[in-house]
Amino acid sequence: MLARLRNYFLTGILIITPLGVTLAIAWWVVKFIDDVVIPLIPEAYNPARLLGELIGIEGNVPGLGILVLAAVVTLIGALAAGLLGHWFIHLSEALLHRMPVIRSVYSAIKQLLETVLRNQSDTFKQAVLLQYPRPGLWAIAFVTAKVDGELGRRLEAEHVSVFLPTTPNPTSGFLLFVPTSDVVELDMSVEEAVKMVISAGIVTPKEQLSGAERLVAGNITRAEREKSLYGEQSQRRR
Repeated sequence: MLARLRNYFLTGILIITPLGVTLAIAWWVVKFIDDVVIPLIPEAYNPARLLGELIGIEGNVPGLGILVLAAVVTLIGALAAGLLGHWFIHLSEALLHRMPVIRSVYSAIKQLLETVLRNQSDTFKQAVLLQYPRPGLWAIAFVTAKVDGELGRRLEAEHVSVFLPTTPNPTSGFLLFVPTSDVVELDMSVEEAVKMVISAGIVTPKEQLSGAERLVAGNITRAEREKSLYGEQSQRRR
């Protein structure tokens, strides 16, 4: 009975802990955005005050800051798509490119966002294996792009740029230029590979089998069970 209660307790921890941490982080993000965005809104147009007048709800409603921020970003995108928006963006970028330090930061952030958000980009869409830090040792990495430009001309063979994350913090890592022939592509998704890196290999994704492979594996398992059962019955008869 004590062992069963202990198992129930551990199962409850495994269920509650990820859910609780996820909800806590989501609540912190929502509250942080609300605390930053809501005070910037004039009091006459404050959504909390308008909701209080319409439906009688007093106080700030969680999530209003996210809705207001999403609406403002969408409005800016719509304005930027017009002729006046293009002219204003061109003028702003021309001014920023004249500032020594700011132009480097702005260009790097803009290029990174354009690469990540572009629909045609294959950034972080492929998990691979490569030998690092020496031959015989393998590490999980993510292909970011094909090496072009000056690096592509100077490197003899075809190379790809890969991001090698560190454990347990995958946001830091190393940028490596690896020959395409030395990269082993994996069938696992990027999300599964990230989970494996964060957990230091504890969380291992299950291999996805095709229909024929599952059928063969099921038949083998069934045959092994029948063989084991037949052996037990034979021993009992003896």
